[in-house]
Amino acid sequence: MLKHVGRMVNNQRGVVVAYKVVPGEPDQSIIVDTSSLMAEEHDSLIKAVEDAAGQEAEEFATVMARTRLPDGANMLARFHQTGKMMKVASDTVEMTPNNNTTINLAELNAVIAEQKGVTVADLALTDADGNRPETITESKDPTLTADQVAAGASSSNDGVLSDSDLAAQYRSQADALFKEAKALREQAEELVPTKKKSAKKTVESV
Repeated sequence: MLKHVGRMVNNQRGVVVAYKVVPGEPDQSIIVDTSSLMAEEHDSLIKAVEDAAGQEAEEFATVMARTRLPDGANMLARFHQTGKMMKVASDTVEMTPNNNTTINLAELNAVIAEQKGVTVADLALTDADGNRPETITESKDPTLTADQVAAGASSSNDGVLSDSDLAAQYRSQADALFKEAKALREQAEELVPTKKKSAKKTVESV
């Protein structure tokens, strides 16, 4: 079973889903058309998907944000700047975790939201304060985190992020991971509450 991989419903072109849910547009997703990539870009992308970090990520874009291409460029920034990342309707993508299984991305988002007890819109990434980035427009970068949008962060022409850009991404990713870990701990407590250790009575010998 492999997360984040799928294909377009209409033409069966292979894609990797960077964002399952676009902030402010719960029926939209951000995908990478793998057939549009150069060989070295494609290999780097697939390697990142197959790595443990890629499979553990809720949104693959968080892994792309800290992955370097062979030429040293940041994967997320480069793919956005070169038009490799596209916003599409979620129901036009079907996920293919293995050769025998397919599920429509819109349906998958609905299932995940139901399991978490939230709406599909709530699945979108948030910043450190729990706020979501503004609705994507022509002037906004759909691949930037809320922290970066607020700070007006931008990448250099060669696709390499500055230290401040990377720091903003790392903070946002850390906050997202912390919230996910907290939610998992709460779920674990509901299933099997942690037993508090009773204080041992000290018996003084005479």
